[in-house]
Amino acid sequence: MKTLYRYFALILIGVLLVPNLSFAGNKDRSGQAGASELLINPWTRSSGWGSANMSKVHGLEALWGNVGGAAFTNKSQVIFSYTDWLKGTDTKLYSFGLTQRVSESGVLGLQVMSMSFGEIEITTTDSPDGGVGKYSPSLMNFAVSYSKAFSNNIYAGFLMKIVGEQISDLSAYGVALDVGIQYVTGAHDQFSFGVALKNVGPTMSFSGDGLSLKVFIPGQETQFTLNQRSDNFELPAQLNIGAAYDFLFGKDLRLTTAGNFIANSFTKDQIAVGLEFSMKDWVMIRGGYTFEQGMWNSIESPENTNVNKGLSLGMSVQVPINKEKGSYFAIDYAYRETVSFRGHHSFGVVLNF
Repeated sequence: MKTLYRYFALILIGVLLVPNLSFAGNKDRSGQAGASELLINPWTRSSGWGSANMSKVHGLEALWGNVGGAAFTNKSQVIFSYTDWLKGTDTKLYSFGLTQRVSESGVLGLQVMSMSFGEIEITTTDSPDGGVGKYSPSLMNFAVSYSKAFSNNIYAGFLMKIVGEQISDLSAYGVALDVGIQYVTGAHDQFSFGVALKNVGPTMSFSGDGLSLKVFIPGQETQFTLNQRSDNFELPAQLNIGAAYDFLFGKDLRLTTAGNFIANSFTKDQIAVGLEFSMKDWVMIRGGYTFEQGMWNSIESPENTNVNKGLSLGMSVQVPINKEKGSYFAIDYAYRETVSFRGHHSFGVVLNF
C-alpha cells in the first residue's frame, strides 16, 4: 500500500509540473482560452462560500471542486441544481449528478451540466440590427469520475469531461481531465488539505457550415463556397490548493473555516476564504469572499478580468430520513456577487441515501 501511495504522489507531482501548463495567473492571456463554462461551479452548496471548501467538499459536489472528495459518498447521492447566471441576461444553468458507491472504497460519479442563453437576434453585414431570425447557443458538459479511499486519511480520484458548444450551424467538442486528492487528519477528521488540477486537455476548434461563405471571384460570374478555418483554442486549466478546519462545539454545533488558492492559467489568480456554521447538520449557513489583485478598481479597468469575485452566501436545510443509514433530503440556496449585472442565484435539491 505504501508503494501505491508513492506512485500516486509521483504521478500527481508529475502532472503538476507539466511544462506546457502555465499557472502564472497572467491577465494578459484573458480571453485566449475557450470553454470558459468549465470554470463555473454548477453546484449550490460549494457556490455558497465561493468554492473555498475545495479541500473538504464531499459527495457529488466534489466532481466539480475536488473529485477526490466524491469517495466520501455513503451509498448514493443525487443532486438537481438550477442557477440564474448573471441575473438579467437570461442565462440559465441546469445541472444533474449522481454518485454511487461500487465497492468498499470506490465511488463512481456522473455529472451533466447544460447552459442556455435564450434567443439571440441574428445580425449580418446587410442586417446589422437583426430582423432576419434568431439563434440559441447551447453548452453542455458530460463527466464521469472514479474516486477511491486509499486509507482513512487519503482520498483521491480522476474525472473525464466531454465538452460541447454549439449553435445550429457551428459546433466544437473536446475532452478535459481532472485529478484531485484530499488528506484528512485529526481525532474527528477536523483538518483537511486538498489539491486539484482541473481542465487539462487538448485544444478545441469550431467546425460546421457556419464557417462557409458564398463569394465571387473578381472577373467571374460564378459563385463559390469559401470555407474558413477556425483557430484552435486552449482549455482554461486551473490548479486549486486548499485547507479547512472544523471547530466542534459538542455533538451538534460545528464551525468550519476554509481557504483555497486558485491558480488560473488564463486569468489572474484568486484566493477564496469562507465559513460554514452547522447546527446538527439540519441547518447550515455559509459565506465566503473571493479576492484577486485589482478587484476594487473601476469596472472599465483592465485589472478586472474575472466576473466571479467578492461576496458569496448560502444556506441549506437538511431533513434526516434515516439517521442509521445517513440518508437525508436537503434544499440549498446560494448567492454570488459579480462585477456587474445582479449576481448569480442558485437552487439545489439533494437526495442522499
